[in-house]
Amino acid sequence: MGILVLNAGSSTVKFALFGFDTLEVLVRGLLDWAGKTGQATVRMEMPGQGPIRQDLEVPSYREAVFAALNLLQRSFGTSGVALTNRGTGAASAASEKAAEGNFGQKIRIVGHRLIHGGEEIRTPVWIDAQMKQTIARYRHLAPLHIPAGLEAIAAAEEALPGTPQIGVFDTAFFADIPPAAYLYPVPYEWYTQWGIRRYGFHGTSHAYCTERAAQLLDRPVEQVNLIICHLGQGSSATAVQAGKAITNTMGFTPLEGFMMGSRSGTVDPGILLYVMREHGLSVEELDHILHHRSGLLGLSGVSSDFRQVEAAAAQGNQRAQLALDVYAYRVRAMVGSLAVTLGRVDALVFTGGIGENSSWLRKEVCRGLECIGVHLDPEKNQHLRPDTDIAQAASPVRVLLIHTREDYMIARCARQMLLERTTPEIR
Repeated sequence: MGILVLNAGSSTVKFALFGFDTLEVLVRGLLDWAGKTGQATVRMEMPGQGPIRQDLEVPSYREAVFAALNLLQRSFGTSGVALTNRGTGAASAASEKAAEGNFGQKIRIVGHRLIHGGEEIRTPVWIDAQMKQTIARYRHLAPLHIPAGLEAIAAAEEALPGTPQIGVFDTAFFADIPPAAYLYPVPYEWYTQWGIRRYGFHGTSHAYCTERAAQLLDRPVEQVNLIICHLGQGSSATAVQAGKAITNTMGFTPLEGFMMGSRSGTVDPGILLYVMREHGLSVEELDHILHHRSGLLGLSGVSSDFRQVEAAAAQGNQRAQLALDVYAYRVRAMVGSLAVTLGRVDALVFTGGIGENSSWLRKEVCRGLECIGVHLDPEKNQHLRPDTDIAQAASPVRVLLIHTREDYMIARCARQMLLERTTPEIR
């Protein structure tokens, strides 16, 4: 019996199969969907086994997810071990039914990472028709993620009929942010009537890193103050006080805060008014530019992928280097502001694809943070891997490198919810 976890993005879906009793990873996979071209690629791997790859032709995102789940059951079907390694396959996977091999009976529950639950959803939820309608009400706040999440839910319903599904929301971790931190200095009615406020995102990652940092520090989670930097294609930082989030650099939408891969992060709102008024940009054009043509891509002109921008900078590309410098500066500046909100910082945490892998960025972010007690060990920073402490021995603030595990948090939550629902109450 297993737990399937789906993390649906606008063009990719990360998925993992966990053992129900052990919460050990049995299979990891990634679906890349190329949009209107109808092309998709599924890659899967299980510990100790070679990778499986299949190219698919699918007309929609939902059918791409269904095809990926179908390939999962055909490849790892009844025995829980790889049955085939077909390489590049034909389009038939999209139409074959997932009932083959009784795979549906091997999945006890499906857990989804969902982005936005507003003020309405503060805990993990069972997904039913009414809940899907509630989730859909927030699609305008996270237009890249919520529609994708709903499509993944629909695909799982078709591939695994009758299997219960739960949703874990990124915004839920920030339920304790105080009004002084979540309100914007705009007419108060914008909040009361339209729900405009800071929410915060990447909450599942920040929640995991809070628990893991407390373990590495050997302290109860209620006794740690942390600044957690989740740095990836999307990036944010959270101030955690006594184990609870008190603010996050993202805001009403995931567009605020750090400069990101193709997202602008925080900019002067006057710029937006200016380019609309003086240069005739429409709302739609501006929305596309801020989400898809800004950030690392916009400044470097090279790529939204941090690794590619780093490589270009190493070859002497000055715009690429400038983009990296701006990225590091903005992270460092926002970390400093979060330190003030905490008063005492026990550890600075780096996580996410960039945070875990770019020693250059960690060095640049920590440069200048000695004023708040951060002293990075250059040797440890260059050579150690997660999960570890890369601060100097005498540093008052520890610097932790943590591999985030959002899928594990969702699997653990799904198992707990299912056990609570199926275990008779003791009276």
